[in-house]
Amino acid sequence: MRNIIFYFFFLVFLSSCQEEVVLELKQLEPIPAIEAIWTNNPNVNQVRILLSKDYYDEEPNQVVEDAEVSITSLTSGKIVEFRFSEQANRYLALNNVTGVIGEQYELNVKIGDKEYVSRGTMLEPPILDSITYEFKEERFFREEGYYLTVYGKIPFVEENNYRIRIIKNDTLMNSRLDYLLFDDTFGTSILDQGFELSGIPFKLNDRIRLELYRMNRDAFDYISQLVDLLFNDGGLFSSPPQNPQSNIRLKSGKGEVLGYFLVSPFLNETVRIVEEDQSD
Repeated sequence: MRNIIFYFFFLVFLSSCQEEVVLELKQLEPIPAIEAIWTNNPNVNQVRILLSKDYYDEEPNQVVEDAEVSITSLTSGKIVEFRFSEQANRYLALNNVTGVIGEQYELNVKIGDKEYVSRGTMLEPPILDSITYEFKEERFFREEGYYLTVYGKIPFVEENNYRIRIIKNDTLMNSRLDYLLFDDTFGTSILDQGFELSGIPFKLNDRIRLELYRMNRDAFDYISQLVDLLFNDGGLFSSPPQNPQSNIRLKSGKGEVLGYFLVSPFLNETVRIVEEDQSD
């Protein structure tokens, strides 16, 4: 009985000694984070610029609204100017100008006395044939629901770096499990055989828009590193967290830059989940 009482007071003592520790982190100068997407579809093209913030800062990231932004075709010499849209909270191309398949582009961003640049080529798109769906019951590591399978063809022998984005009922799915990336590590027949989006279940009446991007390798690597960072839990066996390697570089001035420049053709298909005897 004495041992039980001693153990009880020992636990109380330990619990009373617990104290939240707040690390004293250095306050650094905000770093611009640039997300630039340039395709052959005007509805997708955009440039977002945010400033990094301190670790304990709970306020939203500050949006940079006064930058000078443009994209230049290094093939034709044409310059596309961007203007900040308060409604969209990002920079949009003037006159809905779009990219051209096969041309090389350079992003130019000027913030104060600092200039940032990045380059990318708009590669030819793969073939996106169709999307099917099938209801599957709950299994170990699989939720009950409807699962999509994407069919198409990849006719290229190199530069096979792809991302699939899913927009469900007008909302972009962007959790760490929703980043769907693949390359030609295991060949290029992944779409021929049907690529099942096995980790994303849907429900009846869901409307899904699937977007397919063929990226340059540096943009693909950036997003891959971002996904690794999102899955880093800081545990004993986790590697030290670090920012992904940006494909944007500082042209003039001093400081760092975060983010990426994505140049890609744009493919998309829309499907609505309905009963077998219904049509969309």
